[in-house]
Amino acid sequence: MVRIVELEDAGDPDPPDPRYDLVADFRDLSRADRRPDRPGGRGLVLAEGTVVVRRLLASPYPPRALLGVPRRIAELEPELAPLDVPAFVADADTMAHVVGFHLNRGVLASAGRAPEPDLDVLLATATRVAVLEGVNDHENLGALFRNAAALGVDAVLLAPGCADPLYRRSVRVSMGHVLHVPFVTAPWEALAAALHTHGFVLGALTPAGDVPPAALAGRPRVALLLGAEGPGLSDEALALADHRVRIPMVPGVDSLNVATAGAVAFHAVGSGGVA
Repeated sequence: MVRIVELEDAGDPDPPDPRYDLVADFRDLSRADRRPDRPGGRGLVLAEGTVVVRRLLASPYPPRALLGVPRRIAELEPELAPLDVPAFVADADTMAHVVGFHLNRGVLASAGRAPEPDLDVLLATATRVAVLEGVNDHENLGALFRNAAALGVDAVLLAPGCADPLYRRSVRVSMGHVLHVPFVTAPWEALAAALHTHGFVLGALTPAGDVPPAALAGRPRVALLLGAEGPGLSDEALALADHRVRIPMVPGVDSLNVATAGAVAFHAVGSGGVA
């Protein structure tokens, strides 16, 4: 069963007490050089708020610990009951001293990372995938995963230049859906070879496109390529595409935010049978 541990002092105990070791998962999250979910950190996954924590606990990512105010920990009791992890309970001020800022959502959870699936195994059963290149904004990345989950995209493939989708902000903006949509990180050569081997039609979203996303709706397997804000897809990515796709827009507007464009395109190709 989950171990409830009262946390009355935000500091490290002296002498050290092993019951509080995992509080370190949540310390100084406002400092980029200490963040456990950033490069140089410990590779942890961090979830904020009861909704996202619930999705973390139901995901393949192995939970390590929780930190929260009493009310939020109590709300999660049904999900926590079978787990053998510590749940540190603290008042809001103590929690803020640990984290480095006041957390309005009142609860955090940490987890280890799960291995990425095998690319060929993943594509063998997928019919709609998103391929992202150079998407290095954590909020856009999180929003793309949330849209992918909502609109039936089976997987997200991360080409070079993408940020880590498991950074805390990406997890939060995705509302935890990044923990359930499978993703693989690979160079273009491997991604292109696997997509073609498995019979995917590649549609690259670009303002210079000549077909709308709906033109790909009847294809049995579709991969939609999306690039970063500003530069868009690289010449290498565009050269790999079977079609250059443009979302029709009124004159004077040539592009959308990448997450918004992804949502429009995911819906238009009939992802998951969404009407």
